[in-house]
Amino acid sequence: MLKGISPLISPDLLDVLARMGHGDELVLADAHFPGESIGKRVVRADGLRIADLLEAIMPLLELDSYVPHPVIMMEPVAGDQSDPAVEASYLDQIRKAVPDVPPVKKLDRFTFYERAAKAFAVVMTGETVKYGNIILIKGVTPVL
Repeated sequence: MLKGISPLISPDLLDVLARMGHGDELVLADAHFPGESIGKRVVRADGLRIADLLEAIMPLLELDSYVPHPVIMMEPVAGDQSDPAVEASYLDQIRKAVPDVPPVKKLDRFTFYERAAKAFAVVMTGETVKYGNIILIKGVTPVL
């Protein structure tokens, strides 16, 4: 364990976060997401909920301030509904680190999959809520 880093961040996830560059994308995927089929780099975070993982990741990850939407989620399929509380819980965790985060961009299911296939990494979680997948776009870490 490292001081100041949540125990929810595994060594593999910490490695991925450290290796990501400006503009790279990280998918936090629910338990049903086809991450192993489409992800070029997959990290397992089985049993973890995405909101909890966001709380652990956001103090370590700068969001891209050069794009209009550094946070992306999946839009419900026609005739289906998502639970607005899911997005709200994710944004609650993100806003702890980025109070002025821009609105979430929504992509249709297959566009989301195409985007996820190009992401730096897919983190497979134990999340079971419908439409719980989220993409974060990494920004430039400020010089200290």
